[in-house]
Amino acid sequence: MELAYTRTGEYLVPDVALDGQPDRPLGKYGLMRKEYLRRNKPVLWARLCTSGKLFPHCREIEDKANSRLEAVLPALAEAVGATEELKASDPKQWLALMDTCKAQAEEAVLRELVYR
Repeated sequence: MELAYTRTGEYLVPDVALDGQPDRPLGKYGLMRKEYLRRNKPVLWARLCTSGKLFPHCREIEDKANSRLEAVLPALAEAVGATEELKASDPKQWLALMDTCKAQAEEAVLRELVYR
């Protein structure tokens, strides 16, 4: 593979471009995974960066985390009794239960997918 160069003043700068530019930016869980790898697993982070696989890896974690949350949250809400009837009769209680369920589901997702 031969690189092309562009002259910039007295310097030759290689013309490099990343393949597979993202179609959408990373979300919360993808960014958290990226930062976790950078801080706690620098060898893996460097390997993923240099191979161009960091963004696809983080995108995969993002998608898995969101789908896992969508699957777990309704089951948790049902288990604690956060029903539509409760939402209509006592919105504050329903909201408190839903916040608790979301925090529990998110903690499980972070432990299982992001921080591994």
